[in-house]
Amino acid sequence: MAGVIKGRAFVVGDNIDTDQIIPARYLTTMEPSTLARNAMRDLEPKYGAFLDAQNKCPYQIIVARDNFGCGSSREHAPIALAAAGIRAVIANSFARIYYRNSINGGRSIYPLETAADLSPVKTGDELEIDLDKLTVKISGGQTFALKDFGPVKEIIDCGGLTAYNKKHG
Repeated sequence: MAGVIKGRAFVVGDNIDTDQIIPARYLTTMEPSTLARNAMRDLEPKYGAFLDAQNKCPYQIIVARDNFGCGSSREHAPIALAAAGIRAVIANSFARIYYRNSINGGRSIYPLETAADLSPVKTGDELEIDLDKLTVKISGGQTFALKDFGPVKEIIDCGGLTAYNKKHG
């Protein structure tokens, strides 16, 4: 893993469950473009438009609080977000199954944990995530640290669990 992710933030709160990430009524397909059009659809009234008028996502990074991805164990959630253009989710904590689905699926959507107070980040802020230094810089200049990936880093670097297993055969 190397590099920098730059993009606009979409800020949500605590306990964003997989039904809010991709509502069950849209799970009749695994087609990424269909899932992308319906990602976060039920959060829009509370958090503002996730998609623009052309059903495109103007954000690249979701900033959450605690327990992002709780609820059912649907692997559709990280697929929908990645297909919508989300490159990373920064949260104080993740539900275990969402975290593993993000890593194992190999869709280049990074689940990034931090102990930092995320309240300074607002929807629309430009963020710069340095994956090597494990830092996030807010457009206004404030920087905070991310937690280390630990042993799952190699799975991420390989592009998911299937690629990791093929490499380590």
